[in-house]
Amino acid sequence: MFDRILVPVDLTDKNAAAVARALALASPGAEIVLLHVIERIEDDAAELEAFYRRLEGRARAGLDGLAARVARSGRRARTEVVVGRRVEEIVEAAARLACDLVVLTSHTIERGAPGRDWLTISYRVALLAPCSVLLVRSRKPPSRARSPRRAGARPPR
Repeated sequence: MFDRILVPVDLTDKNAAAVARALALASPGAEIVLLHVIERIEDDAAELEAFYRRLEGRARAGLDGLAARVARSGRRARTEVVVGRRVEEIVEAAARLACDLVVLTSHTIERGAPGRDWLTISYRVALLAPCSVLLVRSRKPPSRARSPRRAGARPPR
């Protein structure tokens, strides 16, 4: 059981699995920290600050629903919205808040898929976080069943 769990969310439906897993692993009086990171655009100008404030307002509204779910479970909910680089902000929040665990959603990457970046956000967080990290699949991974041809069977003639 964990006392402070960080759950980075992007406010899509795929985060439900990570929140559910965090609740299952949380001790009865635990605090669940829901973190949303707004990715800062490189070389951004001061005129984008109003844009970031609007995104922050929308993110806070989205986090309210998740926080209510956490509160209904009897755990304490805390929400944070930050603007920055996702991996760095997640790792920094885990350290600053002295989290026991980071639970985040990951997705399956097919091997050899062209243009796929193996260094996903979840992978980099897992390498850099100051605490344990649990990657939760947002969907069922593709079937690993082998086709008859791949298994060595000859096709029918």
